[in-house]
Amino acid sequence: MTAAPLVAKVLPDVTGIDKEFDYLVPDEMGPLLQLGDIVRVSLHGRRVGGWVLDIAEHDGHVAIDRLRPIAKITGRGPQSDVVALARWARRRWAARGLRPFLVAASPLRAVTTVPSRRPAEPAPEPRDPGAAELMAGGGGVLVVGPGADLVPIVAAAMMHGPTIVVVPGVDQSRLLAARLRRCNVHVSLVPDEWAAANGGVQVVVGTRTAVWSPCPELAVVIVADEHAEALQEERSPTWHARDVAVERARQAGALVVLVSPSPTVTALDWATGSVRRPSVADSRAAWPLVDLVDRTRDEPWKTSMLTSPLIAALRDQERTVVCVHNAKGRARIVACRTCRALARCERCGAAVHVGDDRRFSCGRCGLDRPAVCQQCGGTGFANLRPGVARLREEIAAAASRQAVVVTGDDDDPPPAAGVYVGTEAVLHRVDRADVVAFLDIDAELLAPRYRASEQAMALLVRAARLVGPRAGGGRVLVQTYLPRHEVLRAVLLADPGRMARVESSRREELRLPPYAALASVSGVGAAEFAAALPRELVTVGPRPGAAAQFLVRAPDWEQLGTVLITTARPARSRLRIEVDPPRA
Repeated sequence: MTAAPLVAKVLPDVTGIDKEFDYLVPDEMGPLLQLGDIVRVSLHGRRVGGWVLDIAEHDGHVAIDRLRPIAKITGRGPQSDVVALARWARRRWAARGLRPFLVAASPLRAVTTVPSRRPAEPAPEPRDPGAAELMAGGGGVLVVGPGADLVPIVAAAMMHGPTIVVVPGVDQSRLLAARLRRCNVHVSLVPDEWAAANGGVQVVVGTRTAVWSPCPELAVVIVADEHAEALQEERSPTWHARDVAVERARQAGALVVLVSPSPTVTALDWATGSVRRPSVADSRAAWPLVDLVDRTRDEPWKTSMLTSPLIAALRDQERTVVCVHNAKGRARIVACRTCRALARCERCGAAVHVGDDRRFSCGRCGLDRPAVCQQCGGTGFANLRPGVARLREEIAAAASRQAVVVTGDDDDPPPAAGVYVGTEAVLHRVDRADVVAFLDIDAELLAPRYRASEQAMALLVRAARLVGPRAGGGRVLVQTYLPRHEVLRAVLLADPGRMARVESSRREELRLPPYAALASVSGVGAAEFAAALPRELVTVGPRPGAAAQFLVRAPDWEQLGTVLITTARPARSRLRIEVDPPRA
């Protein structure tokens, strides 16, 4: 009996096409074609690439003579387990199709041959005992110092089998891969070495897309710096490497270890108690000295941000000082002229600003109230907002030496200098410092975003790495009108858990992730789409401080994704849907 012809379902690699099409598998391709392979097919009179998402015998549903044959097998693509993961991710982040995830999971260049798997080498020494203990218990969250070494953590993971390590930055991934190779570990640095990863190595290392990389017999997934914003895709769909790692490990029966000096509330909620923390003594030794400059007795309407402790550090010619001030794209900070208290939202604690109607408006939770001080009832307020350019001149004059401005708009490395001043980009552009000074940390703590506390903590973690542990004399200087804020207390006491406990309670009360599912809908047709969403399943409201944008809430991610995918989109709409929006 002659076997029935094979038919493959192919998803074209074409923007805007989310439908899978049937193609005939030529007899000579039958033994070679695999699920996930990248092929060339004819579509609307032209040749396009695509992924094979299913292979089955022809069932007669469509006449065989109407099926076009696959023109060519370009090379290997995401394996079946990653294709299944992409199908899960499509619903989780309400994507219109699988294409964005398959692009992330595919090699940069055609891979026609896969290297044979190399025999494993022994894991390097030493191995992190905390990581080993956590993995023996099934994985979870590993709290480390800001400058913790990843190699011993990876070595502990390798004892369980092939490991994927996801890090936030390209330079960080290259450095880790090079160090592991010096320990005779078989490493694939993706995406450049995708073929080696597909063949099988001990460790796969890369940035957020590494979570989609092939890794036969996957045993452990490590997500380093789980708190870092770079682990989330800013383009829609806004998938997060942490959440993909957790689901991939669940499907593969592997372990997950989320590593961070300051784990997010989402990570801690997922771990449900499986958290390994260093001792109090080890934690304090790992963090630098932190100097809080309490400005509550200063006159807030005076524009100078140079305090006496900061001027003393600037005038020390032996110290390299980095001054951080995020003047761009942040909420306005106002203070009462009578009692000097900062104007804050009484519901969520964010900064408020005075609108044209002379009322306070909260950009985080949308609360609106009269512009009256909660402390003394005053109605006069001062705007605390100097700019970076003027700060450079003032700082250079106070330091009696050159000060260099560094922002995210700069492409070239900054010139050597004793003093740097700029936005948070300066923390990534300067290699080392003796002092990092945050001139206006309150702008971060009170920003109208529900992740504001975690994002402020991430800046402080980065600063701690720049100056090193307290034994080396490095210092972080923080100027604030909120000296008792939970983030600052946590850093001062080298105990990030203090911030997480307060933040967790706040999120639960306000129904914010991880205690509810949240999405932002914007773009052409957003109002019509929001009006069509079923109110019995989701809650819809305008996004505070943003015109023609809407926030959609649901009890869980599954329900939110299902509703957003199944609701019909208005004709000629161009929607942007951000599930768990990065900057909400």
